[in-house]
Amino acid sequence: MTVFNNRISLVALACAFASPTLFAADSSLTNPAISAVLNGYYQTAERPLAETAEGFGLGETELAMSANIDDMFYGKVTAVVEMHDGETELNLEEAFIQTMAMPAGFSIRGGRFLSDIGYLNNQHLHTDSFTDRPIAYRAFFGGHYFDDGVRLNFVAPTDLYWTIGAEAFKGDSMRAADEHGEREFKNVGVYTFYTKIGGDIGDNSSWQAGLSYLRNENAQVTPHEEGEEHGHEEEVAEEGHDHSHAASYTGKNTYGADFVYKWAPNGNYKYQNLTLSGEYYRVTDFVPSDLHPEDAPSKDYHQGWYLSSVYQFTPSWSAGVRYGEVDTQELHGDHFHGQKLKESEVSLAWHSSHFSTVRFQYTNQKGTNFDGIEDDNVFTVQYIMSLGAHGAHQF
Repeated sequence: MTVFNNRISLVALACAFASPTLFAADSSLTNPAISAVLNGYYQTAERPLAETAEGFGLGETELAMSANIDDMFYGKVTAVVEMHDGETELNLEEAFIQTMAMPAGFSIRGGRFLSDIGYLNNQHLHTDSFTDRPIAYRAFFGGHYFDDGVRLNFVAPTDLYWTIGAEAFKGDSMRAADEHGEREFKNVGVYTFYTKIGGDIGDNSSWQAGLSYLRNENAQVTPHEEGEEHGHEEEVAEEGHDHSHAASYTGKNTYGADFVYKWAPNGNYKYQNLTLSGEYYRVTDFVPSDLHPEDAPSKDYHQGWYLSSVYQFTPSWSAGVRYGEVDTQELHGDHFHGQKLKESEVSLAWHSSHFSTVRFQYTNQKGTNFDGIEDDNVFTVQYIMSLGAHGAHQF
């Protein structure tokens, strides 16, 4: 992850995106889609491990450019500008190339990109129907997991949609903490495997189900880390900055299952539609190997899940409800403390068009020893506005 202070020139960044030298010589092959997404909010209280803070703030302001490089490759760059603790941060979220002409349903992607594990992770935050990702995502993936690496994907030639993929990543943001700089981390630290299958049910409905596995070679904590199980990158920690999209609760193995069902009259989502979705994650093998048995946690895993329902009842209005939980173990010195957080959320959104949304959200959070969070009611008002060409959203 790349972090800059507020000396960065956004005008210079925009000019770089629009520079003619970035375009291929043959304009019939390269017609770049350039876009921006504006995201702002007001929130009445803090939320644990969330992108948003109390008061007025800017969410992820996204600047993106994508195009077919030639008849063999596609490329995309996505930069995200955020405000945190009064500072402006510039994060390079995506910078990848992908093959377009490999045979037999195979494709390869390389660079920095969003992992395809789970249902929500490969989607940008501004496409969500709520102001923040579910607490399971915020705890185990830092909100959304993107990294430097490579992906091999295969789409099977079957009547049902069926894809299988594997990824290898650097894994810095998924590391367990190294407070004293004494650990030797593996350069390729994260491996993932996923499969997804889906299809239609008549003319009105469609569905998709998936299974995911993430292997984290640098996830096991050690007792001398004084309870810090957070995977922040070392350079971020040195700056005293804790806003790094890093996983807060790690483990060697993460198992996931996801499901989504969508309904729309005659398959036309413009006027009316319903989306039901849910995901479950279990993170295991985080206990230090030399920990005394009497200091071992009551549970040898973290787990989290959510269920969500969003109904667009007119072209201009949609409403959603979501419930999520995480059940984690936090290391304190040489022993673990159990902690839990529950979130119940209601969202109402007005869409002037496909490119503009104003959202009102109420969140009731109930924490048990969870990062000092007390029971609270949180109200959020958010706007999301898209400028320029913007590709279709994921299923």
